[in-house]
Amino acid sequence: MLYGFLYLEHEWEIGLLLVTAPLGVFFLKRANVLIYYQQATREMPRLAWISFVLGVVVLIMLLRHDDFALLMLTTVLLYATVSLGLTIQFGFAGVVNFAAIAFFGIGAYSMAILNEHFLFLPDLLIIFFGGVISALLGALLILPILRTRGHYAALITIAFGILFRTFLEVNDVLGGPQGLRVGGLEIFGWDFGNSFPTEMGGGSFYVAYAIVALVLVAIVYLLTRLIEASWLGLNMDSVRLDEVASASFGINGPRWKIAAFMLGNCFAGFAGAIYAAMYGFIAPASFNFSDSLLLVSIVLLGGIGNPVAVIPAAFLIVVLPEKFQVIEEYRLLLFGIVVILILRFRPSGLMPRGLRKYFAGRFG
Repeated sequence: MLYGFLYLEHEWEIGLLLVTAPLGVFFLKRANVLIYYQQATREMPRLAWISFVLGVVVLIMLLRHDDFALLMLTTVLLYATVSLGLTIQFGFAGVVNFAAIAFFGIGAYSMAILNEHFLFLPDLLIIFFGGVISALLGALLILPILRTRGHYAALITIAFGILFRTFLEVNDVLGGPQGLRVGGLEIFGWDFGNSFPTEMGGGSFYVAYAIVALVLVAIVYLLTRLIEASWLGLNMDSVRLDEVASASFGINGPRWKIAAFMLGNCFAGFAGAIYAAMYGFIAPASFNFSDSLLLVSIVLLGGIGNPVAVIPAAFLIVVLPEKFQVIEEYRLLLFGIVVILILRFRPSGLMPRGLRKYFAGRFG
């Protein structure tokens, strides 16, 4: 089904697929395939993660000659990475962040500058620096957020996102409104600007970026689940649910909020660095406040605090408007309606986070 959404081009074909998709789910249920899969994932918690990685690898190989489909798939994986960071911030520690695209952009601009002026640095190290720089700048922003509550904290992050774009537009060193060119990735001698090796089946150069994005989202997902299952996640949950009560048990709320905020922004920086290298060009217009809303929509639509829900939600939010050009023109309006409907009728999202059962080092 995912292959169909990415491969098909005509709107009527996508519409037909959307109509028939529930029938496919119905027959899978009747055949007890989904039940067997759910039982297997309960007995082997990492099965869902492994099957997701293998499934995306197969998807990449099937689409290896389709540039646009691979571009969309890579964008979905990168946005899912950022949304996993938001899940740690929103869902675990209760820290609001409407400036995720700004930290995504910090990672992108870090890649552009370091790639241009520090040629001796390996690209993997530059991606790492992109995440670290985003996390460090996020540490400065969290200080005023800790002194506020509720919507005031949200306003601070919104203001930061707007200031970030304004700073980029007036700063000639960073290219101003015209932006910067970014060199492509080269990892372990593999130049990503070339086509996929013919010895491995050949294909678009986007195959390499899709594989890197898949590795990144798989690592970030695993880290998120490990944090959720550990005492780190337990402390973040306690701070989110009742900061005063957690403080009475000796839990330092501000410390855990800072940790969650920095970690989430670090993930955004990683994704932004790969995004910049993949597109080869970045400009302030690529990091609008509307993109931050899109990322928040992914977290809300999937289910706040549920890392599993982020990936299908990212797919729906990113791919559907691209396939339906009518929706593309009204994208912001659509996202606004989606957020309002979810907050009104299903505030926990389509796949709500289950009740925490704390077993150290174990996750489902």
